[in-house]
Amino acid sequence: MGYSKGVMGSPSVCGYQLLLNSRTTAPIWNRRRGVPRSSLVVLSSPSSPRQGSLRQQEEFTSLEEKPQFPGASAEFVEKLEFIQPNVISGIPIYRVMDRQGQIINPSEDPQLPKEQVLKFYRSMTLLNTMDRILYESQRQGRISFYMTNYGEEGTHIGSAGALDDTDLVFGQYREAGVLMHRGYPLDLFMAQCYGNASDPGKGRQMPVHYGCKDLHFVTISSPLATQIPQEKPRNIFSSIQMINAWRFVVTWSMEELCFSAANNKPPKTLRGFRLRHQEGEHQPDRDLLAWEGEPAAGRTLHAGLQLLGHRKCPIIFFCRNNGYAISTPTSEQYRGDGIAARGPGYGIHSIRVDGNDVFAVYNATKEARRRAVAENQPFLIEAMTYRIGHHSTSDDSSAYRSVDEVNYWDKQDHPISRLRHYMVGRGWWMMWLKRKSG
Repeated sequence: MGYSKGVMGSPSVCGYQLLLNSRTTAPIWNRRRGVPRSSLVVLSSPSSPRQGSLRQQEEFTSLEEKPQFPGASAEFVEKLEFIQPNVISGIPIYRVMDRQGQIINPSEDPQLPKEQVLKFYRSMTLLNTMDRILYESQRQGRISFYMTNYGEEGTHIGSAGALDDTDLVFGQYREAGVLMHRGYPLDLFMAQCYGNASDPGKGRQMPVHYGCKDLHFVTISSPLATQIPQEKPRNIFSSIQMINAWRFVVTWSMEELCFSAANNKPPKTLRGFRLRHQEGEHQPDRDLLAWEGEPAAGRTLHAGLQLLGHRKCPIIFFCRNNGYAISTPTSEQYRGDGIAARGPGYGIHSIRVDGNDVFAVYNATKEARRRAVAENQPFLIEAMTYRIGHHSTSDDSSAYRSVDEVNYWDKQDHPISRLRHYMVGRGWWMMWLKRKSG
């Protein structure tokens, strides 16, 4: 522990003056614990005289005996009792439709126009079709690697549909649907995975590492949870001509949570970037969204939530909780109540939604964006879903989960099937078929 000169020539540590023993000219430190020995050194604060401290305590003296501790807001209790993690019931899962596509509460129906619902369905089915083609391309040896999005289409399209097209997105490696919904063409998806001459990245990235400056989608990175502590954000923002008071969304998936704890670097999210606009400066009505998976909710997520919650940054954290981190199920990843339960501890408004309900994802993201822009504060969304496909083409999920488990989610609770049931009930299904055949 180092120290510097304080008042009256005495050394000081952390703003406190060291009163040295008269028989020595330097403080004697306890090498074993790294603190000064109480018999030789006394600490006193030069900026807080004892009389001033007494007067300050007197100001907080109250007959009501209410806690005055600055670190928490609570009441005194006289019973010794530890808070048990399994006493409080789990955070509920918000949904709009049931599994048959029926609106449960009409007041929660987003009342989306027919054309927008048809676009939702088109994006979800197109993503599913592209996954099949590129997955088979890898199996045929035409590309080196691929990651499907089977079963998680609702989280992509529902969140993308609720954002403004100019909102900046930091996606994880399973958010191709967000980019597709914004109009990224199929030929560029293919070119990126094949790494050919038409690839904007000229083959310098692994397959599925998409990015598009014009569509405000930051290039995907392989390392887990990179969206949260993005290095040197000032350079990133300046490259896309960002100005003050951008709002953004960060997303992640369960695949990332388990492995981000290995990252020992402190988060640099938005470091050096002015998060609040100065008076008189232009404040664009834009938001930032960041996706991630539940395996990424390790050390990096905690640091990011702490920083951004404290600074009240206009950010949406979007977590796809798809049940697995490659082969590790959520039951072996954490003992608490998922990811949404972590938000309140950092002062962040949080919600858990049915990720297979595209309308629930849409409503939650739209409201989070509205409040993030209006109130200048972060929001956390945990979308509960299921990864039907293998983690990647390098994975064989049959080694750690049953076929019956996968078939249930594929046949009984698929986001595309649920939206199709809704369209049938509204009489829009035949219109979709006619438009598709035409």
